[in-house]
Amino acid sequence: MSWVNDIRVIVGLDFGSTYSGFSLYHVDSDDIKTNNEWPGDMGKFKTNTVLQYDDDYKDVKSWGQQALYRKPNKKSKDKEMKPVELFKLYLGNCLEKHRPKLPVDYKKAISDYLCEIGKVIKETIPKYWMGIDFMENVLLILPVPAEYSELDKAIMRECAFNAGLINNRFSEKLQFTTEPEAAAVYCTNNTLKQHNLAEPGTTFMIVDCGGGTVDLTTRKLLEDNTLGEITERSGDFCGSTFIDKEFIKLLKHKVGNEAIDLLIERHYGQLQHLIQEFCQNAKLPFNGDEPGFSYDLDLEESAPVLLQYVTGSVKDLMEEKEWMIEIDFNTIKSLFDPIVDRIIKMIRIQLDNSSKSEKCSAIFFVGGFSQSKYLQRRIKEEFIDLVGNISTPSQPDAAVVRGAAIYGKSLHQSKSLKSMNKFKCIIATRVLKYTFGTKVSPKWKEGDPPERRTSHGLIHKFRRIVERKTEVEIDQEIDVGQYAPIVPNQTKLSFDLYYTKEQDAVYYDEPGVEFLGEFLIDLPDVELGTKRICKLSISFGDMEIKANAINKTSGQNYQTKFKFNDF
Repeated sequence: MSWVNDIRVIVGLDFGSTYSGFSLYHVDSDDIKTNNEWPGDMGKFKTNTVLQYDDDYKDVKSWGQQALYRKPNKKSKDKEMKPVELFKLYLGNCLEKHRPKLPVDYKKAISDYLCEIGKVIKETIPKYWMGIDFMENVLLILPVPAEYSELDKAIMRECAFNAGLINNRFSEKLQFTTEPEAAAVYCTNNTLKQHNLAEPGTTFMIVDCGGGTVDLTTRKLLEDNTLGEITERSGDFCGSTFIDKEFIKLLKHKVGNEAIDLLIERHYGQLQHLIQEFCQNAKLPFNGDEPGFSYDLDLEESAPVLLQYVTGSVKDLMEEKEWMIEIDFNTIKSLFDPIVDRIIKMIRIQLDNSSKSEKCSAIFFVGGFSQSKYLQRRIKEEFIDLVGNISTPSQPDAAVVRGAAIYGKSLHQSKSLKSMNKFKCIIATRVLKYTFGTKVSPKWKEGDPPERRTSHGLIHKFRRIVERKTEVEIDQEIDVGQYAPIVPNQTKLSFDLYYTKEQDAVYYDEPGVEFLGEFLIDLPDVELGTKRICKLSISFGDMEIKANAINKTSGQNYQTKFKFNDF
């Protein structure tokens, strides 16, 4: 691992559905630098995950906060270029109805955004430390939602390469963690001590409430100040933007579908201004404890161009009301409740799963949505009798990006001192979300399904390598067997990998079992023919599956690459 010795700066990059940010952490310092200077926007830890393209959607004209908002202009009737946003929702298992229609391929949008924020990162590092070569001296940590698949992470890796953040697709200078895992690291360094919970054996849950996803992980503080995972992490698409979508539905009900659709199509900036007005005056201050709470939305002031699209009896009614819409307590509550109920259900399932082995001592909320007083109130009402401490750490919107940097530094230290066994990564174990296995073809025997017998008297089955819900260490390698070339001049070996949510799969092609891809192992030394016996082991504890292939005779490490199915 010669690359490890070159690392001088850790970059934690939180690429979110609605907001993104980064932190910097030098390997010789204890001071984390969280960026708060963005193009057209100062003083905030994050900027909007939004792009504004040119007319051909080829080049980026602007990005971040300045690409999204437009101040209301009563005179302007010109059609605006609609910005590209929420493209991260194309990763993961987000329902099609929640994904926006994009004028560009989502991978291009992700790559372009990472390129733009990457420029700011590269410009910011020299402000603190001179002589840093980005490609040589930087370790990039990219937190991803808990529910991301191996393919989703592979796509993010490809986009990071296209954005110029790594110099080759397989660079180990890009590492992944999950968003709630990064938040757990942050809370371990800060919040646990504040609540007198920094004792080995303490179990706590992190609920990361972002704009697009809400992600959960339950962690246990171990003796050496590292973290073990108690139960498999989980995630769902129920972040704060889904409340904004309900607000848009409300507007359509008040002024008509066509009027709002035209506003979205032609003056998207003013729609965003409406949403921001709603967020500042209703969504953020709403706590569910004041039945008289209401918000009066002035359409003529907040979105004057909308008035020209409202027609018929609806227009007459709105004119009578002087274009004011009253959003009362029950209406605001109805926008929140479907989303909050889903979060509560997720937490309950996570608590039920972890309580089988450990009692959860605390729940910590992080992410922008965690600052909602109503969300906090509902969660405390539901779970305060089960969990003694339910709270939000200071600056919860920066928890993931700072935790990613801390994790990256501990990962770097553990790898650089691995041979001396002096330092362990702060994340000690992870619980697998899938059962992994391979296809094998033993002889068919009595009792096997007759229809599965091949013409050669074989049967194709699923051989389990490791089960879902298994707790594995990060660097733990699982032996999967020995392999050798079939023909003397063979230059590659391949090893198929399948995955499933089931724990008792029998056949590689049964429902629920999916082909993930194949490991490709380079085989030099052709002169040795079929005597090149290869011992293969796979590591599942890292956020990316990795294989180690060794020549059993010579001890030589063979180069391995993973090729994803249809990627």
